[in-house]
Amino acid sequence: MVLKRFLPRGLYGRAALILILPIVTIQLVVSMAFIQRHYEGVTRQMTQGVALELALLLQEIDAAPTAAEGLARAQALAGPLQIELTMPPGPLAPLADSAGLFDVSGKATISTLHDALPTLIAADVTDPDRIARLRFDSRHGPLQADLTRRRMGASNPHQLLVLMIFTSVLMTVIAFVFLRNQLRPITRLAEAAEAFGKGQRVAYRPRGAIEVRAAGAAFLDMRARIERQIEQRTLLLSGVSHDLRTPLTRLRLGLSLLPEDEETLALGKDVAQMERMVDEFLAFARGDAMEEMDEVDPRALVATVVEDAARMGGAVRLLETESLPARIRMRPHAVARAVENLIGNALRYGSRAEVRLHATDRSLRILVEDDGPGIPSDRRDEALRPFTRLEAERDPNRGGGVGLGLSIAADVARNHGGGLYLGESDALGGLKAELVLAR
Repeated sequence: MVLKRFLPRGLYGRAALILILPIVTIQLVVSMAFIQRHYEGVTRQMTQGVALELALLLQEIDAAPTAAEGLARAQALAGPLQIELTMPPGPLAPLADSAGLFDVSGKATISTLHDALPTLIAADVTDPDRIARLRFDSRHGPLQADLTRRRMGASNPHQLLVLMIFTSVLMTVIAFVFLRNQLRPITRLAEAAEAFGKGQRVAYRPRGAIEVRAAGAAFLDMRARIERQIEQRTLLLSGVSHDLRTPLTRLRLGLSLLPEDEETLALGKDVAQMERMVDEFLAFARGDAMEEMDEVDPRALVATVVEDAARMGGAVRLLETESLPARIRMRPHAVARAVENLIGNALRYGSRAEVRLHATDRSLRILVEDDGPGIPSDRRDEALRPFTRLEAERDPNRGGGVGLGLSIAADVARNHGGGLYLGESDALGGLKAELVLAR
């Protein structure tokens, strides 16, 4: 779980991690093993050749009757071999073996010289000019021998490591370019699916590998079937709406011709309630998927809905909100219907309502608060279900709906990539309905 927080979440990042991490790890392991084994072997082999030359020089010195004569004989041979001899040793002659901490070839050089030359006292291979300084014990006394390390090992064993790292980076970049071409169709498919979930229709054409093309084709078929079903349902509901409203219109016309008394007024209220129920049923069944998206001023849209509710006698006001975007892409009629339902719900169960807007980089939030009894926290999810009425807890004598107001608002929010969230109003003490629309 701790490791997951440091891993990339995007497809590109994870693909790059899967691609780069194994390649770099393998290259580093192979490079280090190759350098350590191969260059160590090469160093030992070259050092053994130098050790034979040094053994010859020591043999010449030991065979001479005097130190001066022995040094002269040895120097005659050492000159062509690029070995400098000093007797007695100078101040830079080592007293103990010395090699760098990560100098693998230097350590192999010292070890090989000790194995081949028993009279070797110490060797120093830390000189920045790559000069190896050796101290020997001869028959005539201590002897210093200086020679270049290039004769005992590769000039730069780390060149292979640098070359392999450069090659790894280059091949990783090339592989990532090809990988991006394979991942891009998946990203476009995800964007098309996300847009369709928000009610938007973006152009999409299957591309990429066979599996990705198959998934894209399946998505296009699914989208086409859903759009056909929505279109057929809309046409069906248009006919049903006309067939249901015709007899209601005749009833209303017949009641208008009757004398006005209590019974006539009661029948008129029943007809009005039936019309309202039919309108809510049709609004819920129709949905908003067929409405086109448009750039809308969110504050102007909400202000129009609030003004209409206030004109009908509702105590509702729109609070001032700063830093709202000038235009937001949405289905204006659907959002207006959702806000109307929330305001109507607030005024039905409370005496006043307040509306606020709040925008972020990713969403638009429309909050409707009232001073009514609210909804218990354990029943808020139930209140969002279609045809659910909680009048028993929310004063049934003040008029009720058919249980579709919150469901329609929630459906509109979901079709805009958001949701409807119910809570408790801190300002008024009643219900707080938060309509969230994705931007």
